[in-house]
Amino acid sequence: MNNNYEFLLNDISKLKNIGKKTSNILRKKNINNIFDLLWRLPQSFTDRTNLVKVKDLHIGKISTLEIIPIKYNFPRVRNLPNKVHCRDDTGDIDCVFFNSYEGYIKKILPLNEKVTISGKINHFKKKYQITNPTYVSKDKSIISKVHSKYSLTEGITEKKYNFIINQILQKLPNLSEWLEPNIANMFKNISWKDSIIKLHNYKNIGNYNSNFYKRLVFDEILSSLLIFSEIKKSIKKIKKNKKTFFNKFTKSSINNFGFKLTNDQIKALKEINLDLSSKSKMFRILQGDVGSGKTIVALLSALNVVESGYQVAFMAPTEILARQHFNLAKKIIPKNIAIDLITSKTKKNKKNEILLELKNSKTKIIFGTHSLFQKKTIFNKLGYIIIDEQHKFGVKQRKSLSDKGGIDCDILLMSATPIPRTLTMTIYGDMDLSVIKEKPMNRKEILTFSKPDEKINDVLNFVKKEINNGNQIFWVCPLIDESKKIDHKSAMETYNFLSNLFPKKVEIIHSKVDQEKKEIILKNFLHKKFDILVSTTIIEVGIDFPNANVIVIENSNKFGLSQLHQLRGRIGRGSVQGKCILMFKNNLSENAKKRIKILKSSNDGFKISEEDMKLRGFGDLLGFKQSGEKKFNLADPILHEDLFKIAETEVKRIEKTEKNLSKYKTLIKLYDKADIIYDLA
Repeated sequence: MNNNYEFLLNDISKLKNIGKKTSNILRKKNINNIFDLLWRLPQSFTDRTNLVKVKDLHIGKISTLEIIPIKYNFPRVRNLPNKVHCRDDTGDIDCVFFNSYEGYIKKILPLNEKVTISGKINHFKKKYQITNPTYVSKDKSIISKVHSKYSLTEGITEKKYNFIINQILQKLPNLSEWLEPNIANMFKNISWKDSIIKLHNYKNIGNYNSNFYKRLVFDEILSSLLIFSEIKKSIKKIKKNKKTFFNKFTKSSINNFGFKLTNDQIKALKEINLDLSSKSKMFRILQGDVGSGKTIVALLSALNVVESGYQVAFMAPTEILARQHFNLAKKIIPKNIAIDLITSKTKKNKKNEILLELKNSKTKIIFGTHSLFQKKTIFNKLGYIIIDEQHKFGVKQRKSLSDKGGIDCDILLMSATPIPRTLTMTIYGDMDLSVIKEKPMNRKEILTFSKPDEKINDVLNFVKKEINNGNQIFWVCPLIDESKKIDHKSAMETYNFLSNLFPKKVEIIHSKVDQEKKEIILKNFLHKKFDILVSTTIIEVGIDFPNANVIVIENSNKFGLSQLHQLRGRIGRGSVQGKCILMFKNNLSENAKKRIKILKSSNDGFKISEEDMKLRGFGDLLGFKQSGEKKFNLADPILHEDLFKIAETEVKRIEKTEKNLSKYKTLIKLYDKADIIYDLA
């Protein structure tokens, strides 16, 4: 069996008819090697098998005909096209060429010799024409067949793309089977090579329930889970010193809370503590719904690390979020434990002082953004990195982070985007997982209402009452400035409108506001210096304002379910019940109606994200496109949930029974885009 998978990993420039220009066009579409080209599937096809006579031609239709060139017309005036007068036994037709040399035209259309041509028919001065024919050849068999049509990039013709794909399909290697017999039998034992050939056959366009399609989907899932399994194993192999603690600081902090941890929080903390006190390095993600209390769990685990004699770095994606975590820590962490915060606002002298105390191990927990890992920041004994993972690292960055932390450094990532289990497997399969679904006992469910735009006066009266009751309001718009092309309310338009109704009580924040001013506005909102904050979606990141109990979302039908849920999660964080008002225009699509109905009926982020995936597809789910992860070419965590479960079971079997992954070497090498697995036995 030819197992030459290296051919598939060759650079695209190794193929015939791919020069520098074509290579660059393909690379812009993230197509770098031959294997990448296989996943650009035919969208439709053009049937060029039926030969047509000139007398039977139809304008605008793609046609194939046999003609004889009888005269060249090569004008000497620049910018005029070259023409070749041709005919068959029923009439005349001109082949018109722009930007083609005389020598080339004479070569492909020699006078008085029968040639087959194919292209779109047009009409000029009572005569049929084909402008820049798609195909021209003396060999009729090359043209007279069905040609697949691909979603093309500008600069690559259908003819050229078919030529590229066909040469790959002809050279496809027969790869050794990596599927176990019982698994292969599920797909009627069709091989990987035959599956790829069928995938590109125009007859199979849209045949998603076929054995060949499902086999390729399964290969993709299996490879992904195997890669994650190997990363996890490589991290677990790292032997560290156990962290020894007796929950002394943790118990003291819990007693200061004034409320009890939820069962999910207790379970997650126990899982983290077991990792911290083991000999294997922790690499865990703490996933929870908005307002489920992930930060409390992370801080309590940090106290155990401090008790065991190590330092902790707590990293957030923004300065305001880092300060928020720091302020929470000051409330719950015992006063005898030194904690500090580094931001871009920290003055140079103060920063130098903090860095010195960090280096001398006086500071036990440091909060900040990614700047915590600059060269100037030196820890005496770093034992724990916590990352509020709103910005999500990709697999490669996570592996790099794990390596950088040092042998004794455990790592915890936090994610506030609740996602279904199958999608969790595809994004965080290299990590151990802790999930918090329960909300704290004192947290009231947010009431969600929907209102059409024409009922804006009802909403304004409601907002006025809420302000009189001492509550604050978020007012979210999809755009910053007014757009002529898109009929969405802009933040600026809304800000001006509300400022007239509520003078000196409204502020605005969006991505164009500079960071320093943004921080001041948010700080003023936190201290109740104004009542309404008009914003774009930038407030969806976990900012905590206990006095903000109402959120109005304009054009709510334009947002995905998960994004609406994240926005809704900005309110109701105090003792007062939160209220979310979804504004919409009339003539809603069926999907928009479903989204609003689902959000009104549930506060469960995990349930909402599952419904979101069903409506929108996993590739559009909030955060997934920004996660740095590759998207699957064929697999879908909702449509192929059954195959995910089978692949998960198969990987567990492989982990238990296979001493090495030599059987799966080809599979992993082909699909491992992150290029993480370097050595396979």
